[in-house]
Amino acid sequence: MKICVLGLGYIGLPTAALFAAHGHNVVGVDININIIKSIEEGIIPFDEPGLPELLEKAITSKNFNAKTEAEESDVFLIATPTPLDREMKMAELKHVRSAAEMIYPHLRKENLVILESTVPPGTCEKLLIPILKKSGLDAGNDFYLAHCPERAIPGSTICEMVNNDRIIGGINERAAELAKSLYSCFVKGTFYLTNARTAEFVKLMENTFRDINIALANEFAQVAEESGVSIWEAIELANKHPRVNILKPGPGVGGHCIAIDPWFLTENSTRCRIVSLAREINDGMPNHVLQMVKGMLDGVSDPLITVFGVAYKGGVDDSRETPALKFIKLAENEGYKVKVHDPHVKEFEYELLGLEEAVDGSDCLIVITDHPEFKKINPERIFELMRSRNVVDARNILNCRAWKGAGFSIRVLGNVPDYEES
Repeated sequence: MKICVLGLGYIGLPTAALFAAHGHNVVGVDININIIKSIEEGIIPFDEPGLPELLEKAITSKNFNAKTEAEESDVFLIATPTPLDREMKMAELKHVRSAAEMIYPHLRKENLVILESTVPPGTCEKLLIPILKKSGLDAGNDFYLAHCPERAIPGSTICEMVNNDRIIGGINERAAELAKSLYSCFVKGTFYLTNARTAEFVKLMENTFRDINIALANEFAQVAEESGVSIWEAIELANKHPRVNILKPGPGVGGHCIAIDPWFLTENSTRCRIVSLAREINDGMPNHVLQMVKGMLDGVSDPLITVFGVAYKGGVDDSRETPALKFIKLAENEGYKVKVHDPHVKEFEYELLGLEEAVDGSDCLIVITDHPEFKKINPERIFELMRSRNVVDARNILNCRAWKGAGFSIRVLGNVPDYEES
């Protein structure tokens, strides 16, 4: 079967590689010519465990080709970005719309169109079908459309695409069954079939649930600081309850999903008060971390600080929607000079420095991302490089005893200043 995958990003490229590796003839399409050239040269444009080997297998078998234009196929799969229009707090669907416009001239009877991109409820019906019908074909009778939202995270994308359960929403039963049959070539999880609008809604619910849970943890962390309690110990004990599962607090929420998807629910509703409040709490965490830094640097003239980590989560090179960016801009507005170190991220709005250069002359280190490399840093190694020895750990990943023993003052998000590890 020939499959045309539109969008070769964090989801589209692994999806295309999986289909190709399982015997399908796949054409990967992206309007970014640099991405096409990189793939043709065997260079993956982002880090993802297992993807280089999977893509090499697909290319070697001659089942995968990367191009800038769509072409006639049996299946068209849209995996383009759906960024947030920050001013309007709503989904920007121009990439999905553009993909649909590329598809309809090649659409033929019995074709299946799959939307994987995360979208507001009703997008398949209100946006995609009217564009695809320009082909002269009737949706549900001549061609079929299904929404199959991905459930995968950077750093474990291939594993989760293969093993996670899958929600498939068709515009009719036939569309859902066709999509299920297609994905069955590599998905080992259970399939759950529904209609397209419900599938769109479920995807947003999943990420909104996590956003709200994180917001609750972040609010608990701030109250714990006021109450003289370690939030980390309190969460560990609260989660001993069989029906309680509080997530970890942190410096904010990032990534393309959790920080964005909840807004897709609110754009057509007046009943999303908790959703909006959770977004407000999580978006306010970089400022809370900055207040911790200001408390530690009170009296320090011309402060220079070092941000450890600008990826949105540990162990990945993905800096989309990272809370580090807001923290850095807020710190600059306070007059701080900021240096940045991240062992994974390759490109960022600010210059990325090596460890020693980043900490040289610094007055405070701020751990924003829980990269495993940060746990291994020997505090004695960087002691002499710093002007003032202060640390704010917004992820609770450092060995506080070791850092204090080396002469550093350290604050951990959610702990009182003088909290001692037991």
